[in-house]
Amino acid sequence: MSNGLFITLEGVEGVGKTTNLAFMERYLAAAGVDLLCTREPGGTPLAEEIRRMLLSDREEPVQAQAELLLIFAARAQHLHSVILPTLASGRWVLCDRFTDATYAYQGGGRGLPLSTIQQLESLVQNGRQPDKTFFLDLEVDVGLARAQNRGVPDRFEKESRSFFESVRAAYWERIRQQPGRFVVIDASRNLAEVQHQIAVELDKVLSEHASGANGAGHSI
Repeated sequence: MSNGLFITLEGVEGVGKTTNLAFMERYLAAAGVDLLCTREPGGTPLAEEIRRMLLSDREEPVQAQAELLLIFAARAQHLHSVILPTLASGRWVLCDRFTDATYAYQGGGRGLPLSTIQQLESLVQNGRQPDKTFFLDLEVDVGLARAQNRGVPDRFEKESRSFFESVRAAYWERIRQQPGRFVVIDASRNLAEVQHQIAVELDKVLSEHASGANGAGHSI
């Protein structure tokens, strides 16, 4: 049995990640894909506890390195307890955020050394990256305006505009470094157009995977 594909969805605040993740899950399921939809930080009871710690507003300032270590602790639990076993069983995994978000938020936003993130990535992931990453891209001002309508902001959502500009720039640096893995979706369009873009790209993933599974090409 061949391993399933590992697909992630990334983006800054207000790009419509939750809505479009649900669309991707429905689209792949309709195409006959057996998949697990999960999220980071989170995905296991322990990792969800860490997520609550990370997102909760608190009087004590959270040291950036402590934040980074908590994220990778949650990732280690999620990856080894859920993601890797699911992929090994032949099922696909669709995940809301993964390590690209760490490079963007803790590297770009918090200004932590990328070498530190790389060391933790190597320790926890041992080279395992998503097979394909969909990045919903949107101007920061537009995204923040959309995000204002979502209710009480969490600790990250309260960050400054400059923080999110740095996050977006860090994502684009990741895309430049690994263009073959990323699919950039223009999230400034209306929802129907955004989801049409996603559907077209998912069809490519399905086709490439089918070709690889039939021995007519490479799987992703």
